[in-house]
Amino acid sequence: MLSEQELISKLKSADAKQEAFRELLKQYKERLYWHIRKIVLNHDDADDVLQNTFIKIYNNINSFKEESKLYSWMYRIATNEAITFLNLKAKRNNNTLENEKDFALNQLEADVYFEGDAIQLKLQKAIASLPEKQQLVFNMKYFDDLTYEELSEILETSVGALKASYHLAVKKITALLTED
Repeated sequence: MLSEQELISKLKSADAKQEAFRELLKQYKERLYWHIRKIVLNHDDADDVLQNTFIKIYNNINSFKEESKLYSWMYRIATNEAITFLNLKAKRNNNTLENEKDFALNQLEADVYFEGDAIQLKLQKAIASLPEKQQLVFNMKYFDDLTYEELSEILETSVGALKASYHLAVKKITALLTED
């Protein structure tokens, strides 16, 4: 497996770009899929967004300034693509973003690719009730196990603001999961 620096060099080289891109897909496809899936909820939508994300990465790798880690840059692209996708889908369906998310959440139970049980579904509903920024922070910290510094690079927000968002998200989710 190539180091990140070797991978970037090969991705930026016309001769090695195709081979390096296959390696990039192998290393990051699953992680990015699940990151996107937590945002859009639907498997088919996540696949579409993932494809758009990798197209964007491929087309823009030469503009990657290497001021952050490669995966931070890719996560930022994936996050932006997922949010853009949701906004466009809501607009196309003449719907609000909240209604679109509610619909996706309701479809989750019928999704053959959703492997969770009732508790997992309740957790997903609790996460979906959070404001968008808190959802992103919670998912990336809790499920992807990213550090606050990594989140700061991806979301371009201060570590302090991210800690506050995560803390609030955890409090809200805990409250929602313990009510009944």
